[in-house]
Amino acid sequence: MLESSISFGDNVRIRPSPEAERLGVAGRVGSVRGETTPSVSGVEVVGVMERDFAVNVFFDDLDEGFWFAEHLVEFVDHGAGAEIRIYGIDKRWVRDKDGEWIEYDV
Repeated sequence: MLESSISFGDNVRIRPSPEAERLGVAGRVGSVRGETTPSVSGVEVVGVMERDFAVNVFFDDLDEGFWFAEHLVEFVDHGAGAEIRIYGIDKRWVRDKDGEWIEYDV
């Protein structure tokens, strides 16, 4: 996978573009839920890709996510306090302000 400065759990803002404006997401803030290589995964990407890489951003207020060309995604923060739990595993991971996932026993 290609490296990006934006990673899972980061909060990002969508930069204005004709495609983002049509979807009503330009300027909105959402959280990164994934990344992919569109030529392999076949996802539909918002924006013109500069390289074969896209970021999935989920918007809580819309209860929907979209795949974006990375130049449309602007870093806001690391989403400190976000928590991940996996069913059947007695651990949880909490994001700190620097973007690290800290593991805790449940």
